[in-house]
Amino acid sequence: MLTVQYIRENKDEVIERLSIKNFTNIALIDEVLQLDEQRRISQKEHDDMLAETNALAREIGQLFKDGKASEAENLKQRNTTIKDRAKVLAEQLENTKNQLQSRLVEIPNLPHLSVPRGRTPNENLRVQEEGSMPDLPANAVPHWDLITRYSLIDFDLGNKVTGAGFPFYTGKGARLQRALINFFLDEAVAAGYQEVQPPLLVNEASAYGTGQLPDKEGQMYAIGLDNLYLIPTAEVPITNIFRDVILPMEKLPVKTVAYSNCFRREAGSWGKHVRGLNRLHQFDKVEIVQIAHPEKSYEVLEQMREHVAGLLRKLKLPFRILKLCGGDMSFTSALTYDFEVYSAAQQMWLEVSSVSNFEGFQANRMKLRIKDKVGNIQTAHTLNGSALALPRIVAALLENNQIENGINIPEALQAYTGFAVIE
Repeated sequence: MLTVQYIRENKDEVIERLSIKNFTNIALIDEVLQLDEQRRISQKEHDDMLAETNALAREIGQLFKDGKASEAENLKQRNTTIKDRAKVLAEQLENTKNQLQSRLVEIPNLPHLSVPRGRTPNENLRVQEEGSMPDLPANAVPHWDLITRYSLIDFDLGNKVTGAGFPFYTGKGARLQRALINFFLDEAVAAGYQEVQPPLLVNEASAYGTGQLPDKEGQMYAIGLDNLYLIPTAEVPITNIFRDVILPMEKLPVKTVAYSNCFRREAGSWGKHVRGLNRLHQFDKVEIVQIAHPEKSYEVLEQMREHVAGLLRKLKLPFRILKLCGGDMSFTSALTYDFEVYSAAQQMWLEVSSVSNFEGFQANRMKLRIKDKVGNIQTAHTLNGSALALPRIVAALLENNQIENGINIPEALQAYTGFAVIE
């Protein structure tokens, strides 16, 4: 969340930078500033009234001491009138603050100055590409045929038990899932991340803190009776570990990793880009999160980007990295790198990770702050990234490593799977 002070002091810059995200609701910015002005006027009036009642109370006490009861009673009536007015003003002030807060959370995060303009994914900026395209056998097929041929995943059973987008992983398919999870976790721990196992449900305050509410409410599975939400990513519970926390600056950066199931109520569509594992409502993902000093957060972002790239190198998957244009960025992000792997049998690039710097946007919502040794307090920066999301990684691994009568397992995974080939 942007602070109203920053908007007030940098209105033109805010409007210009938000235009990179194709945000054109200038009326909302003006409304926020009007509400802020109203709040400040009301706050001053309320404070003045309280100061006056305090002064009157002292004067009344002195009059009673001096035996001037009649004058004291007159002042008491005046004081009561002022207190009644102050009470009404306090209610109006609280209402203004609530309105201001509700409008502030509708304003997206400012994009970093390096974010390119654009409206669609086609305008994202390619910043890196690595790896060799696989040479597939003549009988190569997409992963949805491979998982049927080798009994790795059962979509029909998942549809029977739950519904579309909730598959069962079976046999070597289940073991491959577990292998990837353990491989990603071990790599993160070796890179200095502390592993946690978070809950899969969060409360409204947590979903608000990381920006899922109110922006992405329609994409989340809600447990209405208990006012809880199934997590769309482990980012939500991990980052909220630090909600309402003041961290000592010397402990930065704080590095946390978690594996979790993820749940997303994304709108359905048709075509091969959402077929098979390309889009699911429940999927597995390993998430890395860092809390960083504002002056070092972009250095941290590059380190996280390199960590994800290292995983893809070890899996020997061809990949490319895109810097998202303003129109393709999330509501909360200041800068995002997307990682895509090439799926050879589908002949298309599949997104497998987003690595983002949110600067102080989430931290402002969560009241996450850092304190130096002399007691100075400032807002922290938060970052996160998928390291990695499994479904499309599995799709690419199966397709790119298929041979005449089987599927080879990358060497980096063989110690985790216990087998080198699926036959």
